[in-house]
Amino acid sequence: MRVEMTNLTKEKLQQSLGGRPGYFKLVGESEGCSAAGVYSLHLISEPLPTDIAFESGGFTFLVDRQQEILFDEVMRLLAHDHFPTFRLSSDSMLYSNNVVLKDKRVAAPAEALR
Repeated sequence: MRVEMTNLTKEKLQQSLGGRPGYFKLVGESEGCSAAGVYSLHLISEPLPTDIAFESGGFTFLVDRQQEILFDEVMRLLAHDHFPTFRLSSDSMLYSNNVVLKDKRVAAPAEALR
């Protein structure tokens, strides 16, 4: 897989890291949702054993093996100028115009004490 992105998207992803390491995981959730499902981008500390990793635009992206079929080989992730969301699409479809980035990283020990 590959994720194409603009410079604005790269800037927003870099800002979301906040100087800490992390992986961006494409997630499709369909349970209790409409037929198309809901797509989000999770920022996680470590990949799971079932995750497939790939590099794009200087970032490491992940997708679960069981969800790989939901995504096309080439995806586009575009940041919105004035909103904290992204547009996720490919040549064949628009996945979502409102992809939320959820930081699910484990807090570092110093942060946990604050």
